[in-house]
Amino acid sequence: MDGTALLRWGRACLDGLTDRRAEINALNVFPIPDADTGTNLLATMRAAMDAAAACGPVDVLTTHEVAAAMARGATIGARGNSGIILSQVLRGIAEAVRSEPLTATTLRDALNRASVLVREALSEPIEGTILTVLDCAAASAAACPDTSLADVALAAADGAAKALGDTPSQLGVLRAAGVVDAGARGLVVLLDCLVELTLGEIPVRPEYHPPDPGAARPAAGNLETGSAEPRYEVMYLLADTDRERIARLRTRLAELGDSVVVVGDGDRSWSAHVHCADAGAAVEAGLAAGKLSGIRIESFATADHGAPHDNTAPHDNTAPHDMTSGRLGTPATMGSATETGGPADRGVLAVAAGAGAAELFEDAGAVVLAGDGEVTAAGLLAAIRAMPNREVLVLPNGALPAHDLVAIGVAARDAHRDVLLLPSASMVQGLAALAVHDRGRIAVDDAFAMSEAAATTRWGSLRAAPERALTMVGTCAAGDGLGLVGHDVVVIDHDVRAAGLTLLDRMLAFGGELVTLLMGAAAPDGLAGELAAHIGESFPGVEVTVYSGGQHGDLVQIGVE
Repeated sequence: MDGTALLRWGRACLDGLTDRRAEINALNVFPIPDADTGTNLLATMRAAMDAAAACGPVDVLTTHEVAAAMARGATIGARGNSGIILSQVLRGIAEAVRSEPLTATTLRDALNRASVLVREALSEPIEGTILTVLDCAAASAAACPDTSLADVALAAADGAAKALGDTPSQLGVLRAAGVVDAGARGLVVLLDCLVELTLGEIPVRPEYHPPDPGAARPAAGNLETGSAEPRYEVMYLLADTDRERIARLRTRLAELGDSVVVVGDGDRSWSAHVHCADAGAAVEAGLAAGKLSGIRIESFATADHGAPHDNTAPHDNTAPHDMTSGRLGTPATMGSATETGGPADRGVLAVAAGAGAAELFEDAGAVVLAGDGEVTAAGLLAAIRAMPNREVLVLPNGALPAHDLVAIGVAARDAHRDVLLLPSASMVQGLAALAVHDRGRIAVDDAFAMSEAAATTRWGSLRAAPERALTMVGTCAAGDGLGLVGHDVVVIDHDVRAAGLTLLDRMLAFGGELVTLLMGAAAPDGLAGELAAHIGESFPGVEVTVYSGGQHGDLVQIGVE
């Protein structure tokens, strides 16, 4: 298999994971029964394919270049424990095909290398999971006497399938729920796709049934060691680091929680994952290990662990939130209702563009800095200093880059004022954050809740292209409708309305319960109703809220919670 064939395999994996996503989600009881393993694997493979597509025409790329791009994309875009492990399977392939295509020999090497990488990445390997099944796939491939890629791929897939069936006997939580391991089921899907591509037929596997509704469901936590229940899943990317610092990070994260995985793409990017009770400490550990980006924190406290569900809303990674800029105080220095005898002396400053949006933020209790023109660092700093409050939470709403916000936070703080800049990259994220604002909490808890609300709101926008330009999905002409997720163009259509409908389909493909439409000043007549009706018809049960924002530039800002 050359680079072109490897991409065909990747597309087959996307189709296979899409078809099996609900099944894999339903099997997910370990390490956290949050029913998102299938979704995480699909999102990670999609990130891998997007990275490969961005490398240029596949006919001029070597097999290694394609595989390395997939590994890099999967590492950067990994979702959950299973996604990080998938990135190492792709890295194993990339390292095995440095000088030749994917053959029977290099597939054996790839699986063996992936098995080693995964075990090195885990702080506490647990048998009966995807790593056990990956070991068996590698061993079966190594033992296969045939010399064709198809035969070795079939041996690996059959070995993995047999090991998958044995996982309940190896892991008590699986046995109690009567299911096989969800991540390992996903690995079998990937290997079966390889068999289908090389042999021309897909192996028949047994039905893997979800837990019996009457069976006891495990609680969140380390289900084998019985350690304290984690409240958060923390993930972030690291750069400017080395293996020694990564090893120290892995050890530190293991002290803070469980399900620790720290992996690299074989080049310069690393991804870390942990389930823990202290999300702040996990982020602090990363800061000591290298340069952080793409911080994602998900609370398990709000998840329903009593029954399987389709958690199809992984955090948007198109505009990573640099939460390090918001860690500007400690509970010891932040006022609370208990300390002051009432609600804390705390104000919220929000940047808002458009009269309607400004009114929304003001009605929710924020002081607004107009963002219709250019917002400068000096202007935001002056607005913070003009706030009469001892504690100030700032919602920049995408008005300034992260490095400016860090500098503003440093300059604004003094002995009389604590300032926290929250990671809101858009007005719809700012509105979601303001909705959970509670002055009765200490400031760091309030800021964390607001940051989490912003981070878990996927956002996008619909615009009309001002001129002909080259985007990541092709060339647009002046007047074309552009659909963006975060800061990246994902949809181009000559019809602005059609671009908006397609954008909604993309944003809701991973699920959602509430969609906020913030309509711009130049939005075409009837567009709000058309978008809302499309959501009602195509995504029944999703609530839609429409506001007149009046902002210029974006015809619509979309938030999905």
